[in-house]
Amino acid sequence: MKKTDELENRIRDADDRANGSTAQIRDALKKVEADVTCVAPDKRLDKVLKVLKKKDKKEIVKAVLEKFYNSEELKPYQAELIKMQRHLERTGKKMVILFDGRDASGKGGTIRRVTRYMNEKRYHVVALGKPNENQKTELHIKRYIEHFPYAGEVVLFDRSWYNRALVEPVMGFCTRKQYNRFMKKVNSYEGNFLEDDGKTLLLKLYFSVSKEEQARRFDRRKNDPLRQWKLSEVDLQAQDLWDEFTEKKFMLLKKTHTKKSPWWVVRSDDKHMARRETMKLILNTVRYRGRNRKLNFSLNPKIVIPGDKELKLMKAQRKKYGKSLV
Repeated sequence: MKKTDELENRIRDADDRANGSTAQIRDALKKVEADVTCVAPDKRLDKVLKVLKKKDKKEIVKAVLEKFYNSEELKPYQAELIKMQRHLERTGKKMVILFDGRDASGKGGTIRRVTRYMNEKRYHVVALGKPNENQKTELHIKRYIEHFPYAGEVVLFDRSWYNRALVEPVMGFCTRKQYNRFMKKVNSYEGNFLEDDGKTLLLKLYFSVSKEEQARRFDRRKNDPLRQWKLSEVDLQAQDLWDEFTEKKFMLLKKTHTKKSPWWVVRSDDKHMARRETMKLILNTVRYRGRNRKLNFSLNPKIVIPGDKELKLMKAQRKKYGKSLV
């Protein structure tokens, strides 16, 4: 457990550096806020540079450079995603990518980085709300299938039909019978729309965040007016229901990870690494021409874990501690 703790601490430290750069800058500037409040906007920058302490200047420079280099590291992979898109359009293939996992695990931020430079005419991001009264009477997966891609398109689901396997049973949004039926049928549903001569590609991603990091992100949402809209009924109970969500993750991997339709677990405490490795996963799913041979497409095994391997880890933890910890 010591090695695991050390790894988690390093990941958390990296996340603080990579994703807290704006917060670091804001904290440093608060120290000189009183000195620049009455200064004209066009003179404010010069005044800040004069009154900032050397240590704070160093922290700001470090934070800005960290953010810059992280962004630059993603750009070659974002360029490859454009090539992949062209390949899908040329060959008439379709791609469906599922972003599932715990609340505040970085799904939305990763989707934004993945699609940032892609041709917006050839991809769609789907984030469905609660089903209406008519949809409640239909097959659960139907309203998701209605958003499936045409030939040459990519559709990214910010939470998918697997809500029925994760959030809904924990929060009481579906009955036990509905949950059991979904878990029994979902593999055959996926098999049906994958049997189209290889034209449809399905990539299932489960974003896994630690309990401590999730709590930190929730606190940030509560205190940031630009992020408060992200807080939902589920978010407010996620920490208290942590073990229940973990149990549903275990059953998800046990019942729905298959050779034809596998899960990939993405450790997302370090947002930057999760985003980079997700891009690699997507690119490794498609064989396309013109791939940059100098670019590293190898997956980081500490960040990306095959579903069956994660399941083995969870089983070992259940045996040793009486419950899964991831």
